[in-house]
Parts: sequence; structure tokens; C-alpha cells
Amino acid sequence: MGGGAPAGDIRGLRRARFAVAAVFCVHGAVTGSFATRVPWIQEHAGVSAGQLGLALAFPAIGGSLAMPMAGAVSHRFGARPALRVLLALWTLALVLPALAPSLLTLCFALFVYGATAGMSDVVMNALGVETERRLHRSIMSGLHGMWSIGALIGSVGGTVAAHLGADARLHHTIAALVLTTLGLLACRSVLDVRTEPEAEPPPRFALPPKSAVLIGGVAFCAVFAEGASLDWSAVYLRDILGTSPGLAAATTTAFALTMAVARLAGDAIVDRFGAVRTVRFGGLLAAAGGALVVTAPIPALALTGFGLIGLGIAVVVPLAFAAAARSGKAPAQAIAGVATITYTAGLIAPPLVGGIADLTSLTLSFTVVTLLTCGLTAGAGLLRPAPAGDVAVPGDAAIPGEAAASGERSA
Repeated sequence: MGGGAPAGDIRGLRRARFAVAAVFCVHGAVTGSFATRVPWIQEHAGVSAGQLGLALAFPAIGGSLAMPMAGAVSHRFGARPALRVLLALWTLALVLPALAPSLLTLCFALFVYGATAGMSDVVMNALGVETERRLHRSIMSGLHGMWSIGALIGSVGGTVAAHLGADARLHHTIAALVLTTLGLLACRSVLDVRTEPEAEPPPRFALPPKSAVLIGGVAFCAVFAEGASLDWSAVYLRDILGTSPGLAAATTTAFALTMAVARLAGDAIVDRFGAVRTVRFGGLLAAAGGALVVTAPIPALALTGFGLIGLGIAVVVPLAFAAAARSGKAPAQAIAGVATITYTAGLIAPPLVGGIADLTSLTLSFTVVTLLTCGLTAGAGLLRPAPAGDVAVPGDAAIPGEAAASGERSA
């Protein structure tokens, strides 16, 4: 890759790091803003839990169709211009679901919502990886922590709006305008990564190696629990425990808060205990939280349970990306495979939870989520760092900070 800040321009790289962190924060704020108002959107569109689950499948459809185009767009126009446009489309798409008056229009709105989310997510993560490579230090856990902070900020705003009984159309219009402005400002300082004019466009589809699929399976469990909790925790407290709209929305805030804290502290925790121990303990913590949710007789315990789920799953995805890069001789292909699996998990979790709830109950839906979190403990060994020299990783796909985790091989 060419372009961007020169290798010796430390100040430029630092600005790029803060800028891409701000982009992650803005991206997360859209998700947090949407998640807290799902009950309002459901009532406004007049849909049942099962119909809401069907509608929430459309972000997955939109994302699946649009994500393969992100690489080609970035290749043709450059990462910075591509991110500027795609991030703006994503922040503005926040308005669409609240405007939908029926199931059909809600499905269309969520299709666009998912498509813009997926494309902007691909480009910003690629820029994060490139910034990490040039800095020669691990920053991806912190970037995902900034995404969680953004989700927290968005969910706090949504909690306040729900508590005040504000119309979500007005709330999301204001949020979209503010986030679009902040996103455009942040994009001015990210790396301007460009490929050479004669370089071939990236392939639209490539099968990941088997090892990456297994690693992706571990990440799938974490992201499924995250997607289910973000989009359904508020509905769970409202419908199962009969809480007020404000308190129900606060559950999403608690979940986002624990995710943010754990991700910001993730690098230090992994350096201290190793990836395998961290994920094993996180799986136990998330499973305990899920059990607390499905058995809680009062809202406070359910809120605590959602917080424990967030705490337990927070660092799994960055560790899965690092493990994928070490899993074979085609690290870029492996990372892409894990990214596809994790992103798909986040998009299909909400509609599957809704479908199970429509057939049985939300309690059973979160019992399934709890069982999936047990897969983190069972599969943690797949994230074990390989001995030095076992896997040759090309320089462009190296994962900085890999040596820091090498002391965990005996875990």
C-alpha cells in the first residue's frame, strides 16, 4: 500500500490513530442510539416480536450484499475518501428505521441501515489495522473500546430520550446530524491509504482456511451474544420484567458500559494473563451473566447479568483477528474470513432471537445465548499463540504486539 503518513512522521501517525479512534466512536454511537429505541420503533411500526425479528434480518441481508463492494470502493477512490462517504451514509441511515410506519418499510430501512453499516465497518477496520502496523504497537483492542464508548454515548442519549418520552424520529434526526458532522471531521486526519494505480482490485470472495473458520466460530459465539444483548436487552426488561421504557433502555447502557471498560483494559489484561486464560474466564463470566438474565426475578439482577455478558465477551474479537493472522500462510484471507463470520453473527443474532421469542419466549432466546457463551471457554485454546517461526506472516499483515502474548503458550 502507498500513501498515508510517512513512517517517520510519528505525530502524523498519532493524529491518524486518534482520528480512526474517533471514527470507531462515531460508528458505535449510531448502534447505541438505534438499540435503545428499538421498543419505540417496534410500537411505531406496529409489529410483533416475530415480525420485528424478521425486520432485523434485513441488516444482515444488506450487509452481506454490500460488504464485498467495500474493498473495491476503497481500492478505486482511496481509504480516506471511501470512509468519508460510507461513514456519512451510515450515520444518516440512523434516521430511517424510526420513520418506518409498517413492516415493509421497516425492512427496507433496515436493509439500507445494514448495508451502510457493513461497508463503513470494513473500511474503518482496514484503516485501523494499517495504522496499527505503521505504529508497530497494538491498538485494535483500544479502537474497539472506542466503538463501545460510542455505543455507550449513543445509548445514554437514547436512555434520556426514552425516559423523557421523546419521539425517536426527532431524537434520531438530531443524533444523525451531530454524528455525521463529527464523523466528517474525524475522517480528515485518518491515513490516506491508496493502492498503486496498476494494482489489481481485491477479490470479491475468497474461502478462508479451515483454521480461520474454527477461530471464527469462537468469535461467532461472542458476537452473537453481543448482537442479541444490544438489540433485545431493552425489550427483554420491558416485556419479561415489566420495567418502564427508561429503565429498559438503561439496560443497553449497562451492557455498552461494561463492553467499553473491558475493551479499553483488554491489552493489559491479555498481556498479564494471556489470550487463552482471558477468553476462558470471559466465557465463564458471560455464561454466569446469561444465567442471571434468564433466572432474574427483578430488573436489577437482569441488568447485572447483561453487564456480565458484556464484560465476558469484550476482548474475544480482537484476539480472534490476531489468531487468524497466525493461522496460516494467507493471513489477509484468514482475517477476512473471521471478519465475515463475526459480522454475520452480529447481524443474524437479533432476528434469530426474535424468531425464537415468537415461537417460545424471550427467556428461551437468552437461554440459547447463554449456551453459546459456553463455547468461548470450550474454544479458547484455538486462540493460543503459535511458537515463533511456525507461521510466516507477511509484513503487511503482521499483528503488532504479538510477542507480548507469547508467554501464554503454557496456558
